[in-house]
Amino acid sequence: MSTKHKILLLDDDEQMLELYQELLRQLPSKPEVHVSNSGARAIALLESEPFTLLITDLRMPKMDGLQVLAIVRRKYPHLRIIVLTGVLDEEYRSRAYAQGVDMFWQKAGSAEEFQLLRDCVESFLDREVQSERGFRGMQSKSLVDLIQLECLSQSSAVLHISQGAVSGRIWVQDGEIIDAVAAHFTGEEAFKEILSWKSGHFELQPSEPNHPRTIHHSAQGLLLDSAQALDEWRGQQAAAATPAEVEAGAAAPTNTALAPLARFEGVEFLLTMPVDEKAVCESWGLENPQDVAAWARVSQQRLRQLGEKVGAGALTQTSGFGLHWHWALCGDDRKGLLCAGFRRTLPKEKVEQTMKHIFTKWIS
Repeated sequence: MSTKHKILLLDDDEQMLELYQELLRQLPSKPEVHVSNSGARAIALLESEPFTLLITDLRMPKMDGLQVLAIVRRKYPHLRIIVLTGVLDEEYRSRAYAQGVDMFWQKAGSAEEFQLLRDCVESFLDREVQSERGFRGMQSKSLVDLIQLECLSQSSAVLHISQGAVSGRIWVQDGEIIDAVAAHFTGEEAFKEILSWKSGHFELQPSEPNHPRTIHHSAQGLLLDSAQALDEWRGQQAAAATPAEVEAGAAAPTNTALAPLARFEGVEFLLTMPVDEKAVCESWGLENPQDVAAWARVSQQRLRQLGEKVGAGALTQTSGFGLHWHWALCGDDRKGLLCAGFRRTLPKEKVEQTMKHIFTKWIS
């Protein structure tokens, strides 16, 4: 069985069919794009061969798009459907979503809107259609792009975003962002936290119409404010590091003094060991801080002894790179030893640079 995706494009406007057929054929997944200028012919095509996605207009003569949707959704419940219309009518939009369409989209009128539509369609084709609906990989698309897709289409849904062990949710109602949660953040703070994540997975879940609203800014204004806040945060850092995901489920309490130091990209755990070895260590993101502390102290001592033997001078920072995670050690005669663990996908140069800034902030 061929794994190549097939798209069926339905519109009574021949020029629009040609335009969008050519547009969709240029997608990275190179789908087959079939066209139909009538609802009856579209249903016949669906009966003759399997399709991944149906893109349909609504206002058409004889059999309109809503009639097509009623038949298609009953006969092909797992088929992805996008409504592409030239008229944004609230009644049509509500009836289309009642038929179970995945997205209600206005026909593009600018290069930016064409690109957003391309991204939207490609995200639907990103994975084979499963019995459960709505999972999409983020791949190289930014989270801002994905949120804009939902808002511009004036959809209602719950966006579930996960990044490793941490996850968050954003509620969208009629194209407006009404609430968000992530780790111990809520509302706008949670939205800004989620927006700082650079990778992960994106899932579109059914809307929750009765969910209370805590965010009252417009979607576009909120995206702009969040982007500005992130830029200001970066500007306060001496490094080029961006705010990172705050790992959910960390063993250390969320109010630990190390939490602000963990807001660098790729940080998975932090551990500080006072000069007095009998004093209590402080950790963030570790389930076994005492074991790690014992390993870190022994490693630091052996590396210092090795440096003295070869005449390498005072030991300032040590880094290690493994299959599961990377780590770095720094010592201070006054405060003690700092150990940090990093995501294994973080480049060596970024690990070393980030550790320098974490250490500087810790001793200041």
